[in-house]
Amino acid sequence: MADRSPTARGRTPAPHRRSPTAPPRSFLWIRRIFLAVLTGFVLLPVYVMLSSSLKPLEDVSGTFHWLPSELTVRPYLDIWHTVPLARYFTNSLIVAGSATVCSVLIAVFAAYAVSRYRFRGKRVFTVTVLSTQMFPGILFLLPLFLIYVNIGNSTGVALYGSRGGLILTYLTFSLPFSIWMLAGYFASVPRELDEAAYVDGCGPLGALFRVVVPAALPGIVAVAVYAFMTAWGEVLFASVMTNDTTRTLSVGLQGYATQNDVYWNQVMAASLVVSVPVVAGFLLLQRYLVAGLTAGAVK
Repeated sequence: MADRSPTARGRTPAPHRRSPTAPPRSFLWIRRIFLAVLTGFVLLPVYVMLSSSLKPLEDVSGTFHWLPSELTVRPYLDIWHTVPLARYFTNSLIVAGSATVCSVLIAVFAAYAVSRYRFRGKRVFTVTVLSTQMFPGILFLLPLFLIYVNIGNSTGVALYGSRGGLILTYLTFSLPFSIWMLAGYFASVPRELDEAAYVDGCGPLGALFRVVVPAALPGIVAVAVYAFMTAWGEVLFASVMTNDTTRTLSVGLQGYATQNDVYWNQVMAASLVVSVPVVAGFLLLQRYLVAGLTAGAVK
C-alpha cells in the first residue's frame, strides 16, 4: 500500500508552534545568563579559598594572585600544629552533637503534646515559644553570662567555661524553632494512626515512637540539621562562654592570626577541613531536609 503521509507526498510537516503559555526565548536567555552569573558569584569564594589553601604564605599575605606560583599541601599539615585544631574539632563535635540530640528529644515530646493534647496554657506556651524568635541572640549574652557565673559561685556547678554551659546556651536558640516546626509536622500526621496504635495495645509513648516518629522522620531530620548547624558555626557565645580547654572551632580558627602575621593559607585550609563533615552530612540528608522544611512550612 502506498504511503499517503504528507511527507511522502512531498509536503513538509507543519512547524512546531510554541505554546501560548510558554515564556519567550529572550526570557529564557536572560534567566540562563542570570543563573550563570549567580553560579560564578557563589563559586568564586570557594575557588579563592581552595587556591589559597594550596599556596605558600607569601602568595596570599601580599598581593593576591589568582594562580599559585607553586602548589603545596604544607598548609594542610601545619594546621594541626599551629593551633590545637584536633581539640577544637572534638569540642565542637561534642557540643554540637549533644545540643542536637537534646534539642530533638525535647522537641519531639513537646511538639507531640502540643499537636495531640489540649491543656491549660497551650496557647500561651505556643505564643511564648514563637516570641523568643523575635529577639536578637546578643540580648541573651549578658543575662546568660551572669546566670552561669552566679550558679557557679553559689552551687559549685561550673557552667561558665564548660561544654555543658555551651550546650544549654545553644538549646535556647534551637529549641523554640524545633518545637514550632515539629508541632506543625506532627499535626499533619493523621490522628487515625494514633488510634490504630492504641487499638493494637500501644500507649501514648508507643504510638509516638512506633507510629508518629517514623511518619515524621523528614521533619525530625530537618530539625536535627538546623540544631547542629546552629551550634556548629556560632561564634559570639562560644567566644565568651569558653576557655582555652573548651574552645570550639569557630573561635579556635582565630589562633592562626598572631600579632605579626596572619597565616591565611592555613586559615583557608582549616576552614575547608572543618567544613567537609558538615557539607557531606548536609548533602546526604538534603532530601529529608527539603521535605521536612516544606511540609512544616505548609502546615
